[in-house]
Amino acid sequence: MTQGNTCQKEVEVLVLSGYGLNCDFETAYAFELAGAVSHRVHINSLISGDVSLADYDILVFDGGFSWGDDHGAGVLEAVRIKYNIGDGLQRFIAEGNLILGICNGFQALVNLGLLPGFDGDYETRRVALTFNDCGNFRDDWVTLLGNRRSPCVFTSGIAGLELPVRHGEGKFFASRKVIQRLIDQRQVVLQYATPTGEAAMGQFPYNPNGSVHDIAGICDATGRIFGLMPHPEAFNHWTNHPDWTWTKARLKRQGESIKAEPAPGIQVFKNAVDYIRDTGR
Repeated sequence: MTQGNTCQKEVEVLVLSGYGLNCDFETAYAFELAGAVSHRVHINSLISGDVSLADYDILVFDGGFSWGDDHGAGVLEAVRIKYNIGDGLQRFIAEGNLILGICNGFQALVNLGLLPGFDGDYETRRVALTFNDCGNFRDDWVTLLGNRRSPCVFTSGIAGLELPVRHGEGKFFASRKVIQRLIDQRQVVLQYATPTGEAAMGQFPYNPNGSVHDIAGICDATGRIFGLMPHPEAFNHWTNHPDWTWTKARLKRQGESIKAEPAPGIQVFKNAVDYIRDTGR
């Protein structure tokens, strides 16, 4: 892609599709808005070798209900990936590429052991995403606190944002030792918060699932692998937000208007695209 006299690298993104995944179109679109070239690829094409991970800069495990969550959320997707292209996935990571897991994709990442990835170990499972404490599926918008001290590539410069959640198994759980290590190593990237921007402290519905330490998203130590339960791809335009009409009216009375895009959710994807370009990967 050329802009003026500057030649920029095309950032190639592979967004998984197939077998119950249902956020592939929105996720691919979000990366397109962020300036990348998105490719929706059926998981079978990746497993068969018809499509090679080596041709991409970013791999996305998107949301949905892979294999109907029949054996637990994200379990079958993780098993198929690990025992078919596990070595290729490890090479993809070692080469410094990016991986993003959203909702069901986050569940797959923790089942694969890609997160938290302590000590460069991307195979051992140490955390879980399990059934919501409230006992039912949550479809709502949440306020999130961003950890600006985190190495996470995707959330660089993000102190907080609002995003929708859509899950029945989003409770982040791990041993006290693992949780403390995540905190100490600044791998806790996003936490659920109150509308006023304070930590939710487990309070429902601000923490919609009972996640320990209000954890909504974590990264590995390098910041290149990131998983979160909320859906940034679902906030790709300001009219996605449930309060957009109220916000529009309030700003109009003040002689202002809603800021131009990109919408807050797109910044997550733009950060990833900019990282690939800036590092020349």
